[in-house]
Amino acid sequence: MTDTLKSADIQLIQRILPHRYPFLLVDRVVEIDGTSSALGIKNVSMNEPHFQGHFPGTPIMPGVTIVEAMAQTSAVMVGVTLELADKEMLIYFMGIDNCKFRRKVVPGDQLKMRLTTLRGKAGGKVWKFKGVAEVDGELACEAEFTAMMDLPK
Repeated sequence: MTDTLKSADIQLIQRILPHRYPFLLVDRVVEIDGTSSALGIKNVSMNEPHFQGHFPGTPIMPGVTIVEAMAQTSAVMVGVTLELADKEMLIYFMGIDNCKFRRKVVPGDQLKMRLTTLRGKAGGKVWKFKGVAEVDGELACEAEFTAMMDLPK
């Protein structure tokens, strides 16, 4: 780990990711250690549109949005480290492996997402990450995923 960890607030996140409400799913990235690892935060709010139908009376954050939040955290990590703000980067899922859900995530929870790079380098388009998402120190989700990060020419 480097001596100086970087971070990203919502303004910087929006300069890196193309996502916007209602699909911007990371609020802050509090620790960025180069392209090696990052810790992202998602504050889960009842105001999010998926809770209207998932499930009425028993709101649960959909598992796919938890995986997407982890993927967005990894893209911010790479974007901050490689100075890709304002570069109009697009990110595409290529695969999701070994995904497991262990705990419900509900409004009021704070999802902490630890991402680790398994494969990828500056200048490369294809990256692989391992993500672990926790609420109050309890494992909620874990997954490995591959993504392609594409910069316009």
